Amino acid sequence: MKAPPRLQSLVEEGLIDTVVRQLMSGKEAMVFVVRAGEQTLCAKIYKEANNRSFRQAVDYTENRKVKNSRSARAMAKGSKFGRQEQEAAWQSAEVDALYRLAAAGVRVPQPINFHDGVLLMELVTDANGDAAPRLNDVAFTEAQALRHHATLVAEVVRMVCAGVVHGDLSEFNILLANADGVDFPVIIDLPQAVDAAGNNHAQRMLMRDVANLRDFFGQFAPALLTTDYGPEIWSLYQGGLLSNETVLTGHYERAHADVDMAGVLREIDDARAEDAARRLRMATAG
Repeated sequence: MKAPPRLQSLVEEGLIDTVVRQLMSGKEAMVFVVRAGEQTLCAKIYKEANNRSFRQAVDYTENRKVKNSRSARAMAKGSKFGRQEQEAAWQSAEVDALYRLAAAGVRVPQPINFHDGVLLMELVTDANGDAAPRLNDVAFTEAQALRHHATLVAEVVRMVCAGVVHGDLSEFNILLANADGVDFPVIIDLPQAVDAAGNNHAQRMLMRDVANLRDFFGQFAPALLTTDYGPEIWSLYQGGLLSNETVLTGHYERAHADVDMAGVLREIDDARAEDAARRLRMATAG
């Protein structure tokens, strides 16, 4: 197919040779399958801010570090240059997170290059070498659901130990890859990833990420619906006791304390908004 304008510069730079097809168009980006020599890769083109439907972006960008002090001042003032720099920081956040998590051993697509607002990365494939499906497009047996849920909880722990919370983890941004006949999940879509220690919303986002995993796999393995891994993970992390080797129980004994009603109401509002967003994604995917 003809290369879209945003990919043409990569062709001219010799970073890719041809555009094979569009793979998907999501809330924050369009993804294409491209060829570079003998390699088949993914090219992710980030949408401009005014075309992006990702909600509550301020929660995700809170306390993100910008090395250039001029850029930081401009972003704080909200000037045109500041908005441009904020957009660049938003786009580069996924690249930074991918390299950081890949180094920590988390199963994410291997980043290849980032050029002119386009991220080149590994194409995650299924047993036939085709683009791997998202979890929401796959049905599981109870045993498979338990296995993949355990794998992903361990991946969440590995991410937190690397200082990262995904922030939007669900069945819609996890692929089911296959290598040597074995299926395994690969986590994608990380521009909204936040610093576990430096973002005031990190705890709430982690809870939601883990709850999404529980609710999805709980459809196939109902025993998972009674688990409570999110608070357990966060409590261990805050106490400096969380590691990649930590054995989790899936249960958490909450301390008796005064109820934070404002926090409860925020959680309810977030849950409603997340449910509405999920229904919209399902309708779009259908």
